[in-house]
Amino acid sequence: MADAPHIIVFANEKGGTGKSTTAVHSAVALAAAGRRVAALDLDTRQRTLGRYLDNRARTIARTGVPLPMPRHETFDPAKSDDFDGQLARLAEDADVIVIDTPGRDDPYARAAMLKADTLVTPINDSFVDLDLIGEVDAETYKVKRPSFYAELVWNSRTQRAKVTGNSVDWVVLRNRMQHIEAKNMRRVGKALDELSRRVGFRVIPGLGERVIYRELFPKGITLLDLAQIGEVGIAHIAARQELREMIAGFGLPEADEAPARARAAG
Repeated sequence: MADAPHIIVFANEKGGTGKSTTAVHSAVALAAAGRRVAALDLDTRQRTLGRYLDNRARTIARTGVPLPMPRHETFDPAKSDDFDGQLARLAEDADVIVIDTPGRDDPYARAAMLKADTLVTPINDSFVDLDLIGEVDAETYKVKRPSFYAELVWNSRTQRAKVTGNSVDWVVLRNRMQHIEAKNMRRVGKALDELSRRVGFRVIPGLGERVIYRELFPKGITLLDLAQIGEVGIAHIAARQELREMIAGFGLPEADEAPARARAAG
């Protein structure tokens, strides 16, 4: 049996949570760490991850700076609906596959969730986004019940476990956290902690609200590239540390552990 790559799926049916930005930065950070990374964009219409990495390839060609570059493709069901086949081809020369899904209910996003070793759900640090995975009482701010998306993930994880015998590590990523702690931030945190125990996910901090993320897109560069591009400031260094802590929080297997796990599963 060929060594299987670790599949990270970024999924959230709500737009505007920083999902694609987080996916791109994760793919580049893992490539910079020496992993063989492939990226697959399932959002054929918006294609943020694909466009970001296209911009990156043009920057590399224009500047001659050898930035780490994940292989990437876009899944287009209008050309071919063979999702499994495209994923298998990407897996042939990859240690890690990063999949970015649309911010809506989508059959191929659901198919990707069934493939995930690590499922990452980015949310903004607010009750609006928390409502995607849990309903909160208006008076007490305690969790009343898991929401539809939590049930969808639960069903996907159960189905995967039955088919493969492997578990899925579900990570909820708190993006755009305030740097000054506020009462609402504490309430969101307590609700997430309660939900995590009931539904079975881990909560880790993600990327803060920084203008720099929007400015990086046209060149396709990331926080990790700024030193090579020559644009490093104190705020950028702090943001880069956030990214490193987020990647560490994923708790991915070491590069030499994933093949061993794949062989054991086979």
